[in-house]
Amino acid sequence: MKNRSRQLPRQVRIIGGLWKRTPLPVPEIDGLRPTPDRVRETVFNWLEHLKRANWSQLSCLDLFAGSGAFGFEAMSRGAARAVLVESHPAAIAQLKANQTKLQASQMTIMAGDAHRLLSVMQDQFDLIFLDPPYQLQMLPSMLALCKARLAVGGLVYAEYAEAFTELPLPDWLNGWAVVRSGKAGAVHYALLTAAVVP
Repeated sequence: MKNRSRQLPRQVRIIGGLWKRTPLPVPEIDGLRPTPDRVRETVFNWLEHLKRANWSQLSCLDLFAGSGAFGFEAMSRGAARAVLVESHPAAIAQLKANQTKLQASQMTIMAGDAHRLLSVMQDQFDLIFLDPPYQLQMLPSMLALCKARLAVGGLVYAEYAEAFTELPLPDWLNGWAVVRSGKAGAVHYALLTAAVVP
């Protein structure tokens, strides 16, 4: 009998909370690169400390949601609500399937362009997860739009191909303070908050 190797589907796992260890399938989409589990674990450890694990009071926005790992992780830990924005049909279908499977009734999935939707949103959020495709160089313009949607004392998680703390800081970080930052391989990531103007 001929032995055929079978490639397992890509997936990420929810790290903590109600749905801990639940796998989230990752659609095979060019350019979709889910944030590694170890990075998300670090980020949510930061958030547990900074927000004193008071998830039930937090509203979250997951832009360029992809696998939805950030949004589902926040909901698993008890976030009051999460809005996931995604444009790719296959990713949207998988997000909706995961939402149904987990009965995530406090989650809203929005289909469309993140830049356009963020421009017309009126809600404010305590946490915004911002991980646009690196090759599109969208982080600077998206970060500027996020400021209007960020609640007082809110945080933005961002990923980029360049460090957030190397001097001189890029102009697009003006008005932002780096609360925490890290690096995993070629990926730089940080929690940002709106800088207090003296």
